[in-house]
Amino acid sequence: MFSDNVYRYIQIDDKSVTPKYLQLTNSIIKGVEAGIIKKDYQLPSINDLSYELDISRDTAEKAYRHLKSLGIIGSVPGKGYFIAKTDFIQTYKIFLLFNKLSAHKKIIYDSLVNKLGAKAAIDFYIYNNDFSIFKKLLAEHSEGYTHYVIIPHFLEGGEKAHELINAIKGANLILLDKKIPGITRPFGAVYENFKKDIFNALVQALPQMQKYQAIKIIFPSYTYFPEEILKGFFAFCSEYAYNYKVVRDLKDEPISDGDVYINLMEEDLVVLLDKIQHTNLKVGKNLGIISYNETPLKRFIMNGITTISTNFQAMGEATAQMILNNELEQTEVPFTLTLRPSL
Repeated sequence: MFSDNVYRYIQIDDKSVTPKYLQLTNSIIKGVEAGIIKKDYQLPSINDLSYELDISRDTAEKAYRHLKSLGIIGSVPGKGYFIAKTDFIQTYKIFLLFNKLSAHKKIIYDSLVNKLGAKAAIDFYIYNNDFSIFKKLLAEHSEGYTHYVIIPHFLEGGEKAHELINAIKGANLILLDKKIPGITRPFGAVYENFKKDIFNALVQALPQMQKYQAIKIIFPSYTYFPEEILKGFFAFCSEYAYNYKVVRDLKDEPISDGDVYINLMEEDLVVLLDKIQHTNLKVGKNLGIISYNETPLKRFIMNGITTISTNFQAMGEATAQMILNNELEQTEVPFTLTLRPSL
């Protein structure tokens, strides 16, 4: 019979974005590493796990299937699951902190997890661009990790983020997507150069933009997007003599013939497309659309939306490689223009 110790050791955090089957997997691995769960230890049945931990049967089954693929557990028909291997060590314990969960952030997460494989246990949290939640999560997870991987985007209060990040002790630090000033401790970064990226992307799009007279960038007043984007946008419009406008609230903005619209937020793209439907203007002929951040759906919307985007898969893979190499480097991720009929 199995001991109830296994339930005392398993931790399922409903606030974590880490899939529950991985939380269950990592808890059992930690128990093995700590010597609490020993070789030949008989594990609870899938039904018992589901009941005791208040998780779905599919989640429990997926966790056991994953542990079995790693060779950590075995099974005997009619007798259940048991610990088959105890010399397994997860080399990396990673605290992963993203500002929000979106289609492109999921690409980063998936590529990071796939590259690290079974060598890492990842605790994944979201702070929704809220500095107070960011501060609380760092305080609650201040030890036990080899790496902190953080995307530092805030709606407000972010000017003090560097103080909290500098206070992280005993672990490597990697900043994702954006570098912030004031970091005095050693750190790695896999980041976008927002000012340069938008400038260069618009230069590449010049042949398609020559039929338009003005460029409007939809940049809400209350946003986590960095001001460097606007600096690059202004530099391009000045260099190539384009009329331009920063649209703070798209709902009040009339849709005009001869304009190119650049949207940053996915919600603004929805509003923009809805407003266009109430006109006789044709996308790609009377007006153009350029959308930030490539997602699979943008290949199909309006026969294809032109995007300017960093390579999110490369961002996740570069971060994982930095962890595997035990290095702290500054890596600028390439930015790509994908031309489609919307321009």
